Amino acid sequence: MTPALDELLSEIERRAQHGARLLVAVAGPPGAGKSTLADQLHDILADKGQRSAVLPMDGFHLDNAILEERGDLARKGAPHTFDVRGLGDLLRAVKAGGEVFVPVFDRDRELAIAAARCIGAEDHIVIAEGNYLLLQQGRWASLADLFDLTVMVAPPIAELERRLVARWTHYGLTPAQIEAKVEGNDLPNGRLIIERSRAADFTFNLF
Repeated sequence: MTPALDELLSEIERRAQHGARLLVAVAGPPGAGKSTLADQLHDILADKGQRSAVLPMDGFHLDNAILEERGDLARKGAPHTFDVRGLGDLLRAVKAGGEVFVPVFDRDRELAIAAARCIGAEDHIVIAEGNYLLLQQGRWASLADLFDLTVMVAPPIAELERRLVARWTHYGLTPAQIEAKVEGNDLPNGRLIIERSRAADFTFNLF
């Protein structure tokens, strides 16, 4: 582990001693490595005997049919294309404790699957990961008070672009489709996150 990751884990474990369920936010631009970090935290905590679960924000994408009806399909992934109210309600339920079922996004089928993951009552630490969890804009700003600890993953824009191109190449998009997604949606969203998110307790430039 790097010293920064070790320090983050130590802080998570320290705060988790207080009894109530600990809700950790891992935010950052698309392609930043949020899911990788969240999954690694979960795995390391498991090795240490700590019960945790990962809650992906992507399960709250609006369905393609709704986005198409609103003319927003090309902007899927932008802040206004998520069910922020639903996410907030679920985070409050998670924070309250007990068993909670959460939706998960299937990128191969481009849709969210309801109740696809269970956060068990014994999962004392929940790691929520997603682009806009710390965004200070619109309804997203109302989520700020729900998190006990916050993390931002924000690589340089050039590194984000490289990762995003690789992601969409993996999913079989043409060069023209990749350029439209990266330049027309992903990178503008990434810049917004970097510029308009509140300061996090921990920040990683690369992950």
